[in-house]
Amino acid sequence: MKAIVGVLAAVIIGAIVMMFVGHMNNVPKLDESVKASWSQVQNQYQRRADLIPNLVATVKGYASHEKEVFTQVAEARAKVGQMTITPAVLNDPKAFAAFEKAQGELSSALSRLMMVSERYPELKADKNFMALQSQLEGTENRISVARRDYIDTVKQYNLELRTVPGRWVAAILYPDATVKETFSAEPQSQKAPTVSF
Repeated sequence: MKAIVGVLAAVIIGAIVMMFVGHMNNVPKLDESVKASWSQVQNQYQRRADLIPNLVATVKGYASHEKEVFTQVAEARAKVGQMTITPAVLNDPKAFAAFEKAQGELSSALSRLMMVSERYPELKADKNFMALQSQLEGTENRISVARRDYIDTVKQYNLELRTVPGRWVAAILYPDATVKETFSAEPQSQKAPTVSF
């Protein structure tokens, strides 16, 4: 009887050790995945920021009296450019929200710029504008994909920290590990857009 109890105890302890070992490196691996995904989001934001001056200059040439829209785009881009984004932002909900708000304002300003361009038929036919518009649309799609990937990696990381046995492993080996922030839509983006011709 003692032999059976000893074998059962050894099996249980062995299973716990194997479970622990199996999750031992998940937290740092997933943390690095989150950082890599976030870097890709920033990469796409930078690509957009680099394209904006060319797009604005092209539209300005045709629609010089639409100064308000150009000012809004320039101000939104400047706000985004002034923000210092560090890995710590991922752990600071306020900084993360401020960054996302600035990016949302830039997206909104760019939407208004594209609406201005619709008013100028000769601009819509210009090859340079068409190329820039295509690049900007592609960039916005890339941002969306990068955000989706980031959300997925944050989900995996947060699940590891919040479920057993990852929670136990993190508590023992990585006590500084905290749940990461993810993207959330701006409240105004929840409303259906109004389209009028």
